Amino acid sequence: MGGNEEPFRRGMVVMAHPDDAEWSCSGTVAKWCAEGWDVVYVLCTDGSKGSSDPEMTPDKLIEIREKEQRSAGKVLGLKEVVFLGYPDAYLEPTLELRKDIAREIRRYKPDVVIVGSPGRDIERGYYVSHPDHLAAGEAALSAIFPTARDRMTFPELLEEGLEPHKVREVWIAGGGDNADKYVDVEAYMDTAVKALKAHVSQVDQENAGDWFRQGRVSTGEKIGMAYAEGFKRIPFG
Repeated sequence: MGGNEEPFRRGMVVMAHPDDAEWSCSGTVAKWCAEGWDVVYVLCTDGSKGSSDPEMTPDKLIEIREKEQRSAGKVLGLKEVVFLGYPDAYLEPTLELRKDIAREIRRYKPDVVIVGSPGRDIERGYYVSHPDHLAAGEAALSAIFPTARDRMTFPELLEEGLEPHKVREVWIAGGGDNADKYVDVEAYMDTAVKALKAHVSQVDQENAGDWFRQGRVSTGEKIGMAYAEGFKRIPFG
């Protein structure tokens, strides 16, 4: 931020599935909310494939995961959770998805948007390279720039009363060796873990907290913090 700019007060997180944001950046989100930010989640898919239970149905799982995500949002203090409702496991970075994300950016006018990486990273494991994650990252970045900013792209959004909006910064979650923005989340770990554990259908209640904390410890060791989350920061002047 320049010296004459208003401080950041509105954040958005765009991810593929319910629970992705909790794993990726819930310490940062808890900090933002505690500081009075308005924070909105935009989740691209319905989470309908995330079960190995032969008795589970997609419709039932959609209901469960939406309820879990809203519970996690209440723990964190989110302003809103938006479910775009695309089918889980089949997400592609289409123009329609880009428009739907741009719609929410114009609606909520975030200063900062956290997204997942659109790039496959085999070194960091298959989880971060889930095809839905890659598609959501690509669509979100394209929605931020140039779509949400440009007046003549998707003019139907203007007809909905949604004026263009320029995001001031993008933070790519799980920046790895490319991270250049670190957030001290030590004071928010309990809240972040509680939000993660709200995803009862997805999370190992016994071990998830330890896995989550260890990841933040490992990131913090790089910069002398007890617990940190790292991002690749992209500013827009």
